[in-house]
Amino acid sequence: MIRTSVLLLCILGLIYAKKNIVNKEGESVPQTVFKTRVKEGGSFIWKDLSTDDVFKGKNVVLFSLPGAFTPTCSSKHLPTYDSKVSEFKKQGIDTVACMSVNDAFVMNAWGKELGVKDVLLLPDGSAHFTHAMGMLVEKQNLGFGSRSWRYSMLVKDGKIVKQFVEPGFSDNCADDPYEVSDPDTMLNYLKENKDEL
Repeated sequence: MIRTSVLLLCILGLIYAKKNIVNKEGESVPQTVFKTRVKEGGSFIWKDLSTDDVFKGKNVVLFSLPGAFTPTCSSKHLPTYDSKVSEFKKQGIDTVACMSVNDAFVMNAWGKELGVKDVLLLPDGSAHFTHAMGMLVEKQNLGFGSRSWRYSMLVKDGKIVKQFVEPGFSDNCADDPYEVSDPDTMLNYLKENKDEL
């Protein structure tokens, strides 16, 4: 009985353990290939985008979220960024990108559903980028499997300048915080730190 109780406590500890946020500021973004689907002619084709394709020689704001078609991601996170891309351009940003641990088909359908016009949608279907960033969390409590924690970051020529990571970073988190990875927080940072670019 005691062994069973100890084992159960250990398992629960692993499932609900808080994680340490890995600060990647000053480091290069992980090298990976994003498997995207793009329209060419009358049909969609596969197009590989490398890390360099997305970040090299550019100022990029990337925000990552738990999943396409989920409530906060669909009602707030992606739409508000898409509505403010012109403001980011005024601050010297070349690309605003949204990443999720979803495949290209899901990301494209989600973008179409929301009428996304200006945000680059990056599918991280195998979670290679998210894992390398230290932002992969378990969401079995919601039936999601492994997903990205919600965060945003400023990347200059492939190097991470600033990260905004939502509080409570953990596996199977009961909450879905959306406090610091929003577009206004990043815009304010850019306005106050113009020398970063």
